[in-house]
Amino acid sequence: MTPSILITEDDVAFARMLESFLSRKGYDVTTRYNGEEALSAMEKASFDLLITDLKLPDISGIDLLDSLRDKGKATKSLVITGHGDVSSAVEAMKKGALEYITKPFRPEELLMIIEQALDTELPSPKPTPSKQGPSTEVKPTFVSGIGEASKRFNNYISLVGPTDMCVLIEGESGTGKEVAAQAIHLESDRKDFNFIAVDCGTIPKEIAASEFFGHIKGSFTGAISDKKGHFEAANGGTLFLDEVGNLSYENQIQLLRVLQERKVKPVGGSKEINVDVRIISATNEDLKEAVAEGRFREDLYHRLNEFSIHIPPLRQRKDDLFLFTEFFLAQANQSLGKQVSGLSKEVEVAFKKYHWPGNLRELKNVIKRSVLLTEGSSIPLEVIPREVVTPKTSTSEKKDFSKESNEKQLILNALKEAGNNKSKAAKMLQITRKTLYNKMAHYDIEL
Repeated sequence: MTPSILITEDDVAFARMLESFLSRKGYDVTTRYNGEEALSAMEKASFDLLITDLKLPDISGIDLLDSLRDKGKATKSLVITGHGDVSSAVEAMKKGALEYITKPFRPEELLMIIEQALDTELPSPKPTPSKQGPSTEVKPTFVSGIGEASKRFNNYISLVGPTDMCVLIEGESGTGKEVAAQAIHLESDRKDFNFIAVDCGTIPKEIAASEFFGHIKGSFTGAISDKKGHFEAANGGTLFLDEVGNLSYENQIQLLRVLQERKVKPVGGSKEINVDVRIISATNEDLKEAVAEGRFREDLYHRLNEFSIHIPPLRQRKDDLFLFTEFFLAQANQSLGKQVSGLSKEVEVAFKKYHWPGNLRELKNVIKRSVLLTEGSSIPLEVIPREVVTPKTSTSEKKDFSKESNEKQLILNALKEAGNNKSKAAKMLQITRKTLYNKMAHYDIEL
């Protein structure tokens, strides 16, 4: 049976575009232009999915969800808006919305979300992969934020995802670099093939060649059988190298050779194996500094850094804090078999004030621990770790924060004095133009 969708959108041109696009994909689409029309349509027929704008001319999308629930007509729903703010996002999801999407968005992104919401395959046929190979399912756990920093970050992922470029993801520990790499993989034509994640910091340099390229039985003590390496396992798909800066100099040379020749030779073997692998790497250190100090090969750095993405720390994504909280709360409830609905007001205040030095990883752990200890419907202040409730800032942390703030202000002053001419500003700051661009991205400076 063809899935049915009700679109409620007051922007007539946008609504018709959506209706035409989804109809071509095989969905049965009905369009209404205000809340009352949508309620009337829901009275006369049932729909598998409701897509509603948050800002309607008569009632809000949240009011529409409330009315449908009161009338016993609740259905799966997605909320779309061009007026993103965190309170309305969280409120919409609490009212039952499965996803909150901000304009503009790519139609393919909407299709993926609809498919997940309806738990069905898309009606239109999917292209068959050009290569035959194994597939490791990558479950999308990427939360699209609504803050300006998150929007820019999401746009970079949408831009580079469909390409075959090597991507270097930079960001502090715990910011979700592997999740971002998975999101890039899912945006690419390689999504039906393996996504292999490797922590380069945990591989001893003595066995790194075996881990990456495989080995032949009997090639060294302990090689009791043939082993396929990470490159061969990821053939056709994506290889994610986490903390790539931890590779030894010898291993860097080996990796560079593979990237140049697209061939691997298992340890103890004589035959080379062709591999077609996209490389996404990540680091929480400054690789440019490592290159300058001779710890990381410059030619490998440029190979890995065809496109770079900086993930902002959580303290710079406060607009998205409670979206991430809702996501991790749902995960914790599922894994622990609990039904905690949200945070108490006191906990919300504490979360807003906290600096979150451990970023998303810390937030996830705090939420899971708190859900385990919570006996009621909302998380009380007494189950929150002490350091979150009464954070202490060390002298070194204060110094670093001050230095970061001063550097940002220096950049802003130079840009203002140079009339937003980046070349002039870079000369005034005695840095390269590329370094200025990197620092502007780091501090979320837009012109």
